Parts: sequence; structure tokens; C-alpha cells
Amino acid sequence: MHDTGPAVQTAPAGDDDQDSRHARRFGLPIATALVMGNIIGGGIFLLPASVAPYGTISLVAFGVLTVGAIALALVFGRLAHRHPQTGGPYVYAREAFGDFAGFLAAWSYWITTWVSNAALAVAAVGYLDVLLPLHGSTGWTIVAALCCQWLPALANLAGTRYVGAVQLVSTVLKFAPLLLVAVGGLFSFHADNLGPFRATGDSPLGAVSASAAILLFSYLGVESASVSAGEVRDPQRNVGRATVLGTGLAALLYLLCTVSVFGTVAHDDLVDSTAPFSDAVNAMFGDTWGGTAVAVAALVSMVGALNGWTLLSAQAPYAAARDGLFPAAFGTKRRGVPTVGVLVAVALASLLTVYNYTAGSSGVFETLVLVTTFTATVPYLLATAAQIYFLLSGQGHRVRRSRLVRDMVLAVAAFGFSMWLVGGAGYAAVYQGVLFLFAGVLVYAWMAARKKRTATH
Repeated sequence: MHDTGPAVQTAPAGDDDQDSRHARRFGLPIATALVMGNIIGGGIFLLPASVAPYGTISLVAFGVLTVGAIALALVFGRLAHRHPQTGGPYVYAREAFGDFAGFLAAWSYWITTWVSNAALAVAAVGYLDVLLPLHGSTGWTIVAALCCQWLPALANLAGTRYVGAVQLVSTVLKFAPLLLVAVGGLFSFHADNLGPFRATGDSPLGAVSASAAILLFSYLGVESASVSAGEVRDPQRNVGRATVLGTGLAALLYLLCTVSVFGTVAHDDLVDSTAPFSDAVNAMFGDTWGGTAVAVAALVSMVGALNGWTLLSAQAPYAAARDGLFPAAFGTKRRGVPTVGVLVAVALASLLTVYNYTAGSSGVFETLVLVTTFTATVPYLLATAAQIYFLLSGQGHRVRRSRLVRDMVLAVAAFGFSMWLVGGAGYAAVYQGVLFLFAGVLVYAWMAARKKRTATH
């Protein structure tokens, strides 16, 4: 292990975030809600339409992806038990491989969070269009997307006490439409709606990889509890439990919902849908109040996801800033929340949203999703590699041989799964993601030089 010092320093006892009544630590229910709320966000409400062009082979991809997500969840749970500090993948990569690897994990994860927020806002507007006549008006669409980003940011700036409350309420509310579609759809299922098994000219493996790359967006958030470990009570115990429990429940609901949507909405209609869950409920009960009610619940779900992702967008750079690898402003908290990180992330997400809508809205969601797929795999790869390093080097907790073998199998499986996703993201997404990633090298050079100069004076 590199002699890099502690992975993240805890704030002094007199810090504002420790003394404020607005800062609260998360227990197991809130930590689980954070994981589920970030996983079950806007992605699931739009992704059935995004993968429909690949055919029902995308259901195979969903199954494979679920196995991989559970493996990642178990690995993150073990890593959080070993290093229960705020920062998640950043902490693990830095402890194993040094400052540069830690910075790459933090930088890439940071990009993932604010680009994901832009994608979630785009998905939210699709359901808002069911309630308000926004379709075709670029100006009002942009305004709506920006509101979806800034309202959760304001909740974050109010303190972690309010972040937890919003997260728990939105997680509970989002289950209503999901359970309605998951259960009700099975009674309205028609095999004729499924369409072709493989609707593109890709090979079966290519089609599974391509659709899985898009579907990964719906599983981003597996690491949520570990990234916010410093805000979780008894993190060595609760982070792992929340990660596995939240991921497992989300995966079960995902699979049921996706099958139901495929079986209730005709394939040709699903391909062009901007609100597939509303379309599914309308197909079950007729074109009545059902689709509108689902759209409202979907919006609540997405706002809850944006609430959680906004917090995560500030946590990784916060941990890196405490170690001198991000600008110092990112390393301060008020009311338990890194306010500068929140403001910078929501500003960047807003600019990206405006750019994508003004440059041409066709495929905005899919483009943003694929970029986050690539950037998310970088910290996943580094974190799973760190776990392999810890196990092979014998560092940390000593475990039975059978436990060691099991942990190694899980880590290798999660690493291979992440590599597969990089290939499935496609050339364009990898190209754009690499540009984002390499831009960070200059930032690292600047911060590392400042850190070295400070240490020598």
C-alpha cells in the first residue's frame, strides 16, 4: 500500500457541519433508501424505450447486468467495511495505488454524477410532457429541465437532514407506479407486443453488450452508500447491508417492470415512446387517469434521484479535496453538505443540458447515458482492482481461506463485468468519455504541484 496517509480526514469537531442541527447521520433505512433512490431514479422510467430498438434480447442484457450489479454491490460492501470513509471508489483506489489513481477515480466519478444529473433531467422532462404541453418548445423544455436540477440542489444546500427526508419520501412514493406496472403488467401481458428477439443487425453478443451499456445507467448508484460512508452511522456494518439490500430490491423490481412494459406496450410504439410507464398503464386501464398518475410519480422519483445524486456529486471531490487533490473549496462543508461541490456540479449539469438541447435534442438521453456508462466504469474498475490488490497482498482484515476465495471470485467477476461494459458503450461514448477523463490530468498536475510545493515549504 502506498504511503499516502489517511484516505480522508474527518472534519474538526468545531466544523459547521458537525455542530449544525441541519446535519444528521444516516441510519440503515436512510442509507438503503439512498442506494435504492439513486438506482431507481429516472433511468428505469425511460430505459425500456431506449433499449426497445434492440429487441427483447435486451431482457437478457438486463439479467446479465443484474448479476454484475450484485457482484459490484458485494465488492463495495467489503471495501466499505475495510475503509468506512466518505469518498467510496476514490478512497479505495488511493489507498491501494496512490494519489494519481485516487484522483482518476474521483474525477471520473465526479463527471459521472453531474452528467447523470443532466440525463435525469432530460428523462424527467419526458414525463412532465405528459402533464404539461412542453413538447416542441425548446425554450420551455430547457427551463423545465433546469428546474428539475436546481430544486434538488436547494434541498441539498439546506443540509443532510433535508436530503435524507426527501430521499426517504421519494423512495416510498416511487414504489407505487413501479409496483403497479410490475404486477398489473403481468395480467395485461400480450406476447405479440414483444416484437423481434433481435431487432438490429448486430450479433447476439454485440446486441447484449450495446443494450447493457445503456441499461447500466439504471444501475448507477450501487456505490451510493460507500461514497457517503462518512455520513452513515456505524458504516462498517450499515454500508455493506444498505448496498446489497438496496441493489437486490432494485434489481428485482427492475426486471419485473421491464418485462411488464415490453409485454403491455406494442414494440413499434415503445421504440418512439417518451413516457413508456405511462403508456403501459394506459394500455392496462385505457387512456384514463392512470398514465397521468404514473407521470406524477415518475417525476417524484426523478427529483428524489436528483436529490441523492446531487449529494454524491459533491462527496467524491470533497474527499479528494481533503487530501489536496481537488481545489480546497471543494473540501468545506456547511450543514453536512459540501456546498461548493453541489453548486459547481449543478452548474455544469445545467450547461450540459442547455448545450444538448440547443445542439439538437435527438438522442440526448441516450448520448448522456452512454458517456456516464464509460466514466462510471473507471472508478468501478479501480475499486475492484483495489479489492483484488488488498486480497492478494494480505493487507487489512485477515479472513478464512474460503472467504478469501469467495471475495476474490467476486472481485474478478466485477472487474471483468466492468471491462465488458466499456466495450459495450461504443466508440463514440468511449471517445467522449476519454476526453472528459484526460482533461482531468491537467487538473491533477496543477493540484499535485501545489501539494508538493506546500509540503516542501
